[in-house]
Amino acid sequence: MQSIRYKSIELFIIFIVIPVSFIFNYSSILKLIIGVLGFVYIIYVLLKIEKIKFKVNKNLKWKKFWKTTFITFLIIAIITSLFVWFTDKESLFTVMINKPKMWILILFFYSFFSVYPQELIYRTFFFKRYKNLFKNEVLFIIINALIFSLAHLLFKNTLVLFLTFIGGILFALNYKKTKSTLLISVEHAIYGCWLFTVGMGNLLGFPS
Repeated sequence: MQSIRYKSIELFIIFIVIPVSFIFNYSSILKLIIGVLGFVYIIYVLLKIEKIKFKVNKNLKWKKFWKTTFITFLIIAIITSLFVWFTDKESLFTVMINKPKMWILILFFYSFFSVYPQELIYRTFFFKRYKNLFKNEVLFIIINALIFSLAHLLFKNTLVLFLTFIGGILFALNYKKTKSTLLISVEHAIYGCWLFTVGMGNLLGFPS
């Protein structure tokens, strides 16, 4: 399971074949089963093959993280607010204002049951498992972002693919620096929750 050939085939099936298959019309239950089995396989490989231990690093630089994340968030907030204002003004903060209970509930479930698994798969697993397949670090980061974007192909929206590619670049670079799934999950959750809050949730499959 550690050979380059095995890893290459594994990468192709998990990160290309399966996500692309989800755009086709077949049983949603079958899609769910495939997704769950894929996630179970990834956790197995992380724990038993790669010997990853899930623990919080006590030396995380939270102060620096919050500073850089705040600056990035501010830029994202301004750009996305203007985008929604000019393209779909009625959607601006509509869920937060009109359905506050659902807004809070969705933010909670999204942060814990969507973001963290995504970061386990696309950062923790991907970096640990495939980094030695790429000699060029820039290429590796770009591939990671492209594959992360590909996972959102089922939304069939060019803007979503662009946003998730940019997000993938950002998360990959920060994970490379911090090696912390927790930090990147918090960052991912902040930006994702904001997109839902500002009125772009419908693009990313959030209920409205």
